Amino acid sequence: MADSTRAGRYVSQPQGYRAFVPNPLPPEPPVAVDAMLLRLLSAADCALGRLDGAASILPNPDFFVSMYVRQEAVLSSQIEGTQSTLEDVLAYEAGARGADAPRDLAEVVNYVKAMNHGLARLAELPLSLRLIREIHGRLLEGVRGSERTPGEFRRSQNWIGPAGCTLNNAAYVPPAVHDMLPALDDLEKFLHDESLPVLVQAGLAHAQFETIHPFLDGNGRVGRLLIAFLLCWRGALHRPLLYLSLYLKAHRQEYYDRLNAIRVEGDWEGWLRFFLAGVADVADGATRTARAILDLREEHRRLVASKARKASSAHALLDMLFMNPIVTPSAVQHGLECTFKTANTLVNDFVAWGLLEETTGKQRNRRFRYGPYLALLPTA
Repeated sequence: MADSTRAGRYVSQPQGYRAFVPNPLPPEPPVAVDAMLLRLLSAADCALGRLDGAASILPNPDFFVSMYVRQEAVLSSQIEGTQSTLEDVLAYEAGARGADAPRDLAEVVNYVKAMNHGLARLAELPLSLRLIREIHGRLLEGVRGSERTPGEFRRSQNWIGPAGCTLNNAAYVPPAVHDMLPALDDLEKFLHDESLPVLVQAGLAHAQFETIHPFLDGNGRVGRLLIAFLLCWRGALHRPLLYLSLYLKAHRQEYYDRLNAIRVEGDWEGWLRFFLAGVADVADGATRTARAILDLREEHRRLVASKARKASSAHALLDMLFMNPIVTPSAVQHGLECTFKTANTLVNDFVAWGLLEETTGKQRNRRFRYGPYLALLPTA
């Protein structure tokens, strides 16, 4: 039976609007773990374990991780309206950003920086409000939203709704600042509470963060990062490989509906069913991708060994392509620390063997993509 006050309540403000004030986590009464939720939790746990195991057998798991970080940055940013693609990001990193690159590319590049910063900081700092502020600061540095106090929790009321809406007709109004700060303190305490299964904790924490909406901009992206950080911090994953943006983008309306049902009906169970189904779906997909990457690498290593005059240099380029599948001859020169002539010859050989394709159609400032690898990576 629906309980409209289980997750919190709407409180009238002196200015005339009503803002939602969330109750502390975990929910009360506790999450009802019925047979369906138990099956979904078991499936998600198993899928997460398979993903962690599959990543461990890759010759260099960092290749896989770095590509998934970039892909998550693209997909999570696209949910917020950016147009940049994974190949735009890779071209930028290769020093080959063209005049036709999307204007919002810097936002996606910032997301990669914010994610990497947060993961590095977890080695020395607990998952905390301080770390969340640091991540937010990196996310909005010098891009759209940079005027909206990056790295600081909001000091004014925000709201969610269609363009042009006001506080009085918004789809959702998060807690006022004086209620937001205690809610954040409660959320930080919950992040350190290990009494619940980690996936249940991650699902509850993400929804609560989005409900609190503590920043003037960037809440969705930070909230999605929070899932990966929590799983790594609690040891459920040894590498940050679970990113739900692909699933959330494909099921965007249900995502919003499930979050709203928490606030309106106290339906934490419905949200967790949706969340756990997404975890299993995304983890299984990432496991298949990891295995496909391993097979592709072995196939192309055999191809390179059978054709290359200097197999060591050719294998070094192949390894470089798994980290940076869009390259220029200059990037290869610097990456392999060889002469430009050697780099250019290697690139031309890879084109002849069907591993690289030139994408600009120009004689100068050429750019090459490792198409077989890029084809394995998930897209929305």
